[in-house]
Amino acid sequence: MPAECPFCAQPVVPHALVCSSCSRDVTIPDTLLAERDDLLRKREAARAELAQAKAELEALRRRQRLSLRRN
Repeated sequence: MPAECPFCAQPVVPHALVCSSCSRDVTIPDTLLAERDDLLRKREAARAELAQAKAELEALRRRQRLSLRRN
């Protein structure tokens, strides 16, 4: 928790979520951080799944090209 607002430099009450001077958010709620972390994990899992699918597709294409060359 900052001792002063990072936007207007006014003192911030301990455990305040919003600056009383400029009304800007000065903290991020734990639930929002947890949601972000969950979304980041899901994004990484989706990227890994996509990379795997691309690798499998490329392998199928290679096999198809080799098969066509043999015939």
